[in-house]
Amino acid sequence: MFSKQGGAFRQGRGLPRLCRSSVTILTLMNIKPCTMLVSLLFLGSFGFAQSSETPSVSPSQPAAAAQTAPAVQAKAEDLQSIDSILAATYDVISGPAGKKRDWDRFRSLFYPGARLIPTGKRPGETDVRARVLTPEEYIQRSSPFLEKEGFFERGVSNKIERYANIAQIFSTYESRHNGDDAQPFQRGINSFQLVFDGKRWWVMTIMWQGETPETAIPAEFLRK
Repeated sequence: MFSKQGGAFRQGRGLPRLCRSSVTILTLMNIKPCTMLVSLLFLGSFGFAQSSETPSVSPSQPAAAAQTAPAVQAKAEDLQSIDSILAATYDVISGPAGKKRDWDRFRSLFYPGARLIPTGKRPGETDVRARVLTPEEYIQRSSPFLEKEGFFERGVSNKIERYANIAQIFSTYESRHNGDDAQPFQRGINSFQLVFDGKRWWVMTIMWQGETPETAIPAEFLRK
């Protein structure tokens, strides 16, 4: 839900969020060392950047499991609208260094079988790759970094399209090490797919790509 040195990731504009960091995550985006991350998202690419194998789709959960809602009790205020679930997704991964994230809240946002998909290029390669993660895999890969380094991500422009019970959103994000940093170290776009089950909204997938000098974010995705 997503630095030069290095998510979720970005380059350009100081990699619009690249700043300074000792993390090698942003290498996924071919970003030179600067400062680091994920939205949500650098976060997910953390595991991708560290892996040498070709990303592949994780096995699907059993059909029976896909019909069962998460056991974690969700916060009603997180789920009642598209805007509220987007805000909750950004909020739950954000926080200062040393703060443990509320991963149960994170889990409660995702529909069973949901996926998080960081995309980007590896250093020296021209092919764009994608790594498919379950929410649990994302937690395993990103929690050590997020809880050690300060990381704040927020959506600055959301382009929402909805039909009946499905919605897709291009959410332009900015990542910072501290909530009050004047400039982000990374920017990019999170592509959300949501579903409404008649009672609440769920995140079905989040796929994201960090901005680079070669892939500047178009003006249409920067409008408030």
